[in-house]
Amino acid sequence: MTDTLDKAPAPSVPPEQIKAIPVRHYGRWVAGAVVVAIVALLGVAFSNAKINYGVIPDYVFDKGIMEGAWTTLYISVLAMVLGVALGIVLAVMRLSSNPVTSTVSWFYIWFFRGTPVLVQLLLWYNISLVFPILNLGFYKNEMTQVMTPVLTALLGLGLNEAAYMSEIVRAGIQSVDEGQTEASHALGMTQGQTLRRVILPQAMRVIIPPTGNEFINMLKTSALAYAVQLPELIKTVTDISSASLAVVEMYFVACVWYLFLTTIFSIGQYYIERRYARGSSRNLPPTPLQKIRANMTKMNLLSLSNWRR
Repeated sequence: MTDTLDKAPAPSVPPEQIKAIPVRHYGRWVAGAVVVAIVALLGVAFSNAKINYGVIPDYVFDKGIMEGAWTTLYISVLAMVLGVALGIVLAVMRLSSNPVTSTVSWFYIWFFRGTPVLVQLLLWYNISLVFPILNLGFYKNEMTQVMTPVLTALLGLGLNEAAYMSEIVRAGIQSVDEGQTEASHALGMTQGQTLRRVILPQAMRVIIPPTGNEFINMLKTSALAYAVQLPELIKTVTDISSASLAVVEMYFVACVWYLFLTTIFSIGQYYIERRYARGSSRNLPPTPLQKIRANMTKMNLLSLSNWRR
């Protein structure tokens, strides 16, 4: 009996609570202070600059400015549609086992990616010097009448974009496992049916993000159409600045419109990417509204905890 009592386990003592001391990141505070100082200096510099900021709101919704922004938008959309459509064709040609089609596609990509967009626009704009008459048999007209600024910008921007889109589409197609193609052929699908129904839907997850970036870049690259007399945003702003002598202020107006357009399409791109991520991600990324609500909740909880202390 005594031995049994001697061998009884000692009462357990709870471990002492650990006092966690957070690591102090002095580098973050220094970096934050430097960034704030630089932003403050820039603010002071621009506040003392000879810029009439009151003129900017007066011209943001000017009729001419809005027409120029609309021209920028629709020429970007049309050029992007042309670039995507032709880019898919070029990607399929590049992946083809036919040496002729693959060589032609490679040469196209090599030329249009290797020369500046501005040079291509100027070549289309001055093509009437080489081909004065356009004769297609069923249609004949002077090249100066055919090659309008709109058509010049569409061909220059769209054909150049097709070279980049072809590489994006090719990368997306090659990201799909070859077993998908083999399984489709085993089910009796043709090459075209396999591409449309199996390969491209899965490749969209890889194709969409860079395509959205390319379109946002197209919105800004369309400013080069100013060189071929297209009345887009930059040309409209330049014409107004020549009359009003508010040069810098008008370029700020252009920046406002470019930022507005790119922001709208960036949000749209985010939702499209989120939709195509459903098959690959268990948890979809939060929407912008969900992010704002989560951040507001964190801020409220933080302020509440600080108030209780």
